[in-house]
Amino acid sequence: MPTNSEAQDLYPSRGGAAATLAPRLDPVVHAPAERAPPVARQLIQAYERRGFLILQALFNDTELAAMQVELERLRNDPLLAQRPEAIRERETGALRTVFRVHRLSPLFAAVAADPRLVELARYLLDDEVYIHQSRLNYKPGFGGKEFYWHSDFETWHVEDGMPRMRALSISISLTRNHAHNGPLLLLPGSHRSYVVCTGDTPADHYQQSLVKQEYGVPSDDCLRQLAEQSGGIAAAIGPPGTTTVFDCNVMHGSNGNITPDPRSNVFFVYNAVSNGLREPYCGRPPRPGFIATRGSIQPLIPAPLELAARS
Repeated sequence: MPTNSEAQDLYPSRGGAAATLAPRLDPVVHAPAERAPPVARQLIQAYERRGFLILQALFNDTELAAMQVELERLRNDPLLAQRPEAIRERETGALRTVFRVHRLSPLFAAVAADPRLVELARYLLDDEVYIHQSRLNYKPGFGGKEFYWHSDFETWHVEDGMPRMRALSISISLTRNHAHNGPLLLLPGSHRSYVVCTGDTPADHYQQSLVKQEYGVPSDDCLRQLAEQSGGIAAAIGPPGTTTVFDCNVMHGSNGNITPDPRSNVFFVYNAVSNGLREPYCGRPPRPGFIATRGSIQPLIPAPLELAARS
């Protein structure tokens, strides 16, 4: 695998760079136009145009119920609470995120490999895929904090060494996502611009950024331009099971949750096998493996979710 000294950095950011919007150099949909998609073609066209799509009823009630039970089991696991994958809110100590959930939970490993997700990721990325990152996001009622606007790719590129925009996230809501309990917010069309951020990446930045991101944050002027171009902010709201597929470079964030209603989601980040990680572009050591899979990677083998066989 090439090191960054042997390859051009196509998306420089931080390290003395000025805040600006740079053009995207990679396709959004990598599959050739003649290939039949695994979902309606108009959905693929909407994804290419907006940078995301929202699917309803992808999972049935039995599958959702199993995921919700697993959500609570992991939340209440005392051994998991001691692991580095468990990230807590700074002020309250409430569980905020559990990383590498596809390794910690056989159920979520099976969900990540389900053809309904894998085949869509394979099509959009036109490659075999693996899980770059997975996580459960808990946003508890009253105390769930905001997560500021950001492009995942900017962080994955600078801090993890992901070379190209050939990755995507799939989020499955495990609670109802209202407009008022801190749902995922997205700027449609923002994925077509790479937002260059200012500042230098501190050592061990991940320890702070997983609670509150302070580097890799776009400037107000860049956000204002993106918001004007997008024509408005979209919210990923809907009942449990609402599935949001979004490009690695779409600008997104979420507000804090001051309501009694918790908001929990499971995220799987699919990266193209050909887009495996290199050295971080910030000159810092790589982030831990529970945040960014690196080294020897194996393509996912799609397998239908069979709950009866797992009980």
